[in-house]
Amino acid sequence: MNTVFSRQIQKLRKQKGITQEQLAVHLGISAQAVSKWENGSYPDGDLLPVIADFFGVSIDSLYGRGGAVSIF
Repeated sequence: MNTVFSRQIQKLRKQKGITQEQLAVHLGISAQAVSKWENGSYPDGDLLPVIADFFGVSIDSLYGRGGAVSIF
């Protein structure tokens, strides 16, 4: 099931031109975790600021709020 979060993560990752593996290495997690996020699951809450900082967006924008990133 695709969620706003899953679409945002995938879009941001592709805009940055990195693979799931590269994102995972930066975050210190498995590539499988990134894949799960892009397919509808969510990361632990303590990773949200790290993810947002990596992409240079707000946590709200990861959830499609604030208009910083379009999902369409």
